[in-house]
Amino acid sequence: MAIYLIVLMCTLNHAGFGGSRVAVSLYALELGANQFTIGVLMALYALCPMLLAVYIGKLADRVGPRLPMLLGTTGVAVALLLPPLVPGLATLYLSALLLGTSFHFFFVTVTGIAGGIGGGENRARNYALVSLGFSGAGFLGPMAAGFSIDHLGYLPTFLLLASFTVAPMLLLWFRSGFLSEAAKHESEGEKRSAFDLWRIPVLRNTFIASGFISSAWDLFQFYFPVYGHSIGLSASVIGTVLGVFALATFVIRIALPHLVRRSSEAEILTYAIFVAAFAFALFPFFQNAYALAAIAFLLGLGVGCGQPMSMSLIYSLAPRGRVAESAGLRVTVNNFTHLVIPLVFGSVGTAFGYMPVFVSNSAMLVAGGFLMRRNSAPGRD
Repeated sequence: MAIYLIVLMCTLNHAGFGGSRVAVSLYALELGANQFTIGVLMALYALCPMLLAVYIGKLADRVGPRLPMLLGTTGVAVALLLPPLVPGLATLYLSALLLGTSFHFFFVTVTGIAGGIGGGENRARNYALVSLGFSGAGFLGPMAAGFSIDHLGYLPTFLLLASFTVAPMLLLWFRSGFLSEAAKHESEGEKRSAFDLWRIPVLRNTFIASGFISSAWDLFQFYFPVYGHSIGLSASVIGTVLGVFALATFVIRIALPHLVRRSSEAEILTYAIFVAAFAFALFPFFQNAYALAAIAFLLGLGVGCGQPMSMSLIYSLAPRGRVAESAGLRVTVNNFTHLVIPLVFGSVGTAFGYMPVFVSNSAMLVAGGFLMRRNSAPGRD
C-alpha cells in the first residue's frame, strides 16, 4: 500500500511542477521575454537543487522521509501561488527558483526510499511504479497547463496547478504512517564526503548516464514551448505534444521489466541515449503538429528509460545507509545539466536560431552514447 500512496503523491506533485514549466515559459513570452530570459528562468529551476541535492539526501537519511517531503510539497504550492498574487516577470524568477528547490526536497527523498519498500526483490518494480507516476504527471501537468492557459488565462493556470499539491500535503500532514515502511534503509555507520560516491566507478558511470538523459529531457521541456510558440502553435497544441512525450515515457516504463530480462540496465541506458539523439536531430525539420508529436513520442521512448534504470542501479550500488545521499548526488549531476543546458542553448537559439540547438544537443547525446557503450563493455569498471 505504501508504494501506491507514494506514487499518488509523486503524480500530483509532479503534475503541478511539470505544468509550471509550460506556464512559466509561455507567461514569460507573453510578458515580452526573449529566448535567453526563458533559459535563465529554466536554469533557476536547477540552481539550488544542483547545490543542495546531496544535503537533502543526507537530511532524508538522517531524519526520515516525512519532513523533507512535506517541505517540498508545501514549497511547490507556495511557488505556484506567487505569480497570481504578484504578477510580473520578476516574480517568475523567484517562483522558478522556489519551484526547483522545493520539488527536489520531495523528489530526492522519494528516489532514496522507494527501493526499500517490500524488500530488495521489489526494487525494480517500485522504481518502475514511481517512474510511471512521474510519466503520468508529465502527461497531466503540461496538458492541464496548456488548455487552462487557452481557456482561463495564465494566472488562473497557476492556481489550478497549485491545487494538485493539496492531497499530498494532507497525506503527509495527517496520514504519514505509511512512510515508516519506506524508511527501512536509514543510515548507519561513518559518514564521508559525497565525492567518495563519485569515486566508485559503477556509480560514476550511472551518474554520467543519468546526466546525459536528463539533459535531453530538460532541453525538450524547456525549448519545445519556445520553438512551438515561434512556429505559431497554440498553448493547447504545445501542451498536447508535451503530453504525447510523457505518454511515451509511460509506455516504455511499462515495458521496462521485460527489457531488463533481456538486457542489462547499462545497455538499456546506452540504447536510450542513441534513440534520444536521433529524435532530437529530427525536430528542426518539421513544423507540422502531428509530425512533432510523433518525434516527441520517439524521444519519450528514449529518455523514459533513464530515470527508473538509473534510480534502480543507484539504489543497488550505493553503500548501505547512503542511498538517499547517492540519489542526491545523481540529482546534483542532473541539475548541473539543467542549469547549463538552458543557458547555453538559450544563448545559441537567440544568436543562431533553432537548428543549431537541436543538432548540437543530438551530437552531444551521440558522444554520450559512445562513452556509455565503452563504459558498459565487458571487463570495464
